[in-house]
Amino acid sequence: MRHRNGVQHTGDALIHLDHVSKVFAVRHEAQDSFQSSFIRLFRRENRRAKPFWAIRDVSFEVKRGDCFGVIGPNGSGKSTLLKLITRILEPTEGDIAVRGRIASLLELGAGFHPDLTGRENIYLNGSVYGMTRKQMQQRMHAIIDYAELGDFMDVPIRHYSSGMHVRLGFAVAIHTDPDILLVDEVLAVGDLAFQRKCLDSIQQFRSQGGTLLFVSHDSGTIEALCNRAIWLDHGRIRAEGAPLDVVMSYMNRVSEEAEEKGGSRAMAELEEGRRWGNGRVQVTQVEMVDKSGRSRSAFAGGESLDIRLSYEVMEEIDEPVFGIGIHHQNGVHVCGPNTQFDGLRIPGHRGRGQVVYHIQELPLLEGAYVMSVAAVDAGDGEVYDYHDRAYPLRVLSGRHRERYGIIALGGSWSAVTNEPDDDGPYTDPARLADPEIMSEAR
Repeated sequence: MRHRNGVQHTGDALIHLDHVSKVFAVRHEAQDSFQSSFIRLFRRENRRAKPFWAIRDVSFEVKRGDCFGVIGPNGSGKSTLLKLITRILEPTEGDIAVRGRIASLLELGAGFHPDLTGRENIYLNGSVYGMTRKQMQQRMHAIIDYAELGDFMDVPIRHYSSGMHVRLGFAVAIHTDPDILLVDEVLAVGDLAFQRKCLDSIQQFRSQGGTLLFVSHDSGTIEALCNRAIWLDHGRIRAEGAPLDVVMSYMNRVSEEAEEKGGSRAMAELEEGRRWGNGRVQVTQVEMVDKSGRSRSAFAGGESLDIRLSYEVMEEIDEPVFGIGIHHQNGVHVCGPNTQFDGLRIPGHRGRGQVVYHIQELPLLEGAYVMSVAAVDAGDGEVYDYHDRAYPLRVLSGRHRERYGIIALGGSWSAVTNEPDDDGPYTDPARLADPEIMSEAR
C-alpha cells in the first residue's frame, strides 16, 4: 500500500516513512458560568482549535527481517505512528510506503465484534487481514490451541477479559502468515506464561525472516528482541540506532526529568524517614557518573560506574567511614562496600571532601535497584549521616549474557571431551578426576 505520492522503496525496505507528520485539532473548552453555557446553546460559537502535532517530521525505514523497536513515554506518539503505518490514520504531511501483508495488535478488541463468539471472531478477524474463510478454517485448530481459551471459544467476546482478548488477538495475528507484525504494548495485559509464549512466537517469526515493529515500555524486551530502535518523544525521533544506545539515551532522559521535577535532591529534601544521624559528618551530594563524568541514574551491565559522595565534617572527629548499600527492587541487599573494608583512611578534620567508589565493570543484571549511603565512625557505633535507599539505579542488560538472578559472576565455561576412537575405549572425563582410576591407569 502507498500513501499520498507513493514513496519508492529503497533496497529491501518493507516500511518507509519520509518526513511524516500528523496533526490533530484540539479544542479546549473554558470553564464558563452556567449562564454563559446556557446562552451558547442558542448561538453558533466555535472555540478556536489548537493544532496538536502527534507525529512531527519522522523518517525511517524498516528492512526485511528487521526487528524494529519503538520506545518512549505515554503520549509520545507511538500508537499514532502504528496507526499511520496500518492506514487507520492518514498523515497530514509526508509519505508512507508499506509492502507485504501486515498483522497488527494495536488495541484490545480491534477487529472483534462483541456479540460474536471467539470462534466467529476468528473468521471476522481473519478477513480483516485479507484471509479467506477457507484459509482461516485450515488454521482454526492451531489458533484455538494457541489461544488456550477452551470452552470460551463459543462464548460472545463481550464476556472476555482484557487478557483473553489479547490471547485471541495474538493467536489470530501470528497464524495469518504476515510479512510484517506490528505489536503495541497490549502484550503486557496477558499473564506471564502467555507473554513468554508470545515472545517465543515472535522469535520464531523473526528466525523465519519475518519483520517486526515492536512498541514497548520494557527496555529489556526492546534490547532482547530488536536489532534497531528509535526513541520517540513528543512526536519526534530523539535517538535512532542500536537498541542499547537508544534505551540508554531514553532512560537517562527519564532520570534527568525526574531529578528536575524533584529538584536537585538536596540532602535536606530527602523524604521523611529516609535520613538519620547526629550530623557530625554530613553527606552533601551523591552522584553516579559514567566514564565521561556525566551524571546518570541508568547504566548498562558491564559499564564503568563511579559513585561520588561529597561530604562535610562539621566538627573534629576520628577517622570517618563512608559506605554504600545497593538493594534490588525486591528488597534483597546486594552489597555494602565501605572505605574501611578497602583500607582507605580518611582524616576527620573539619572541612569538605569527596570519596569515590569506582566500579570498573558493573556486575549487576538488568533491573531496578536503590542505593543507600552512610557516614559512620570506625567502630560502626555512631551514625553521622545515613540516607536509606534514597537513590534509584536502573541497570540495563548491556554486555552481560546472563539473565537470571541479580549479579553476573563473569566466569567462563569449559568442557573436556574424549571421543571414542580405534586406539582405545571411551573414557568419561568425569572419571579422570578419580584418584583410584588414575592410579590403575598408571
